Amino acid sequence: MVVKRQRDVEAAATAAQRVADVHFALVEYLAAGQTLADIDAFIDTTLQSMDCKSAFLRYRIPGHPPFPSHSCLSPNDCVVHGTHLMTNKPMEPGDILSIDIGVSHKGWIGDAAWTYGIVGVEDEAMRLMKAGRECLRAGLDAMLPGRPLLDWARVVEAHVSEAGFELVRGLGGHGYGRRLHGPPFISNVVPQRPGEWPDAFRTFEPGLLVAVEPMINAGRAEILNQPGNWPIYAADGSLSVHYEADVLITEHGRDVLTESMFDLPDIVGA
Repeated sequence: MVVKRQRDVEAAATAAQRVADVHFALVEYLAAGQTLADIDAFIDTTLQSMDCKSAFLRYRIPGHPPFPSHSCLSPNDCVVHGTHLMTNKPMEPGDILSIDIGVSHKGWIGDAAWTYGIVGVEDEAMRLMKAGRECLRAGLDAMLPGRPLLDWARVVEAHVSEAGFELVRGLGGHGYGRRLHGPPFISNVVPQRPGEWPDAFRTFEPGLLVAVEPMINAGRAEILNQPGNWPIYAADGSLSVHYEADVLITEHGRDVLTESMFDLPDIVGA
């Protein structure tokens, strides 16, 4: 998960840009009336047009069947890992939808997520999305070479707490590169007990590739998922958002490889 050669840096940057490109294509596509299956099929077609394939389709973790979708589609109270099979209900005005896209491009991974409001959303949903965007930006600014990973969590948690929401504990970011997931784990919250986050004082070293991803619930932080099923929900049924960026740590700072995604709109299909 540490890259040194310039050609590898460029390959990682290209894969990350492909993810951003898919998100920008989605902005023009998403609308009320679409099912999650419609959206996933569009993402599949778009990936193929960009000489990419999904890094998520048929992905395996212990205790779960192969992931069935080309992307993670998580509406409303679904925190992460939603699939196109979880519901046939079309998207409606006022819904929010977190879309996590992983690409494989010439052997390199890109992995980034954004949350969209369909047509228009209630004030609480807009405040939640704003908190997601802004805590991601604030956390990225804290990712400096030689500093501990804990700096990220301190900033993100403080920002979300001030906004009046709660970060999901136990889920977080990760190293990536030629594989979708690898060390280090990057928590979004400061550990509360010894051993909770063994990587907390590992430093951001130059060449490290990481995907950082706050997940925020409008209500309580607790989550619910059935054994063997992929989707993870807010236990209290509250709205949840998910934002994720790809980052390369450099000698003098950090390069946000998905920087262009901060230009994505909050509302689509209006």
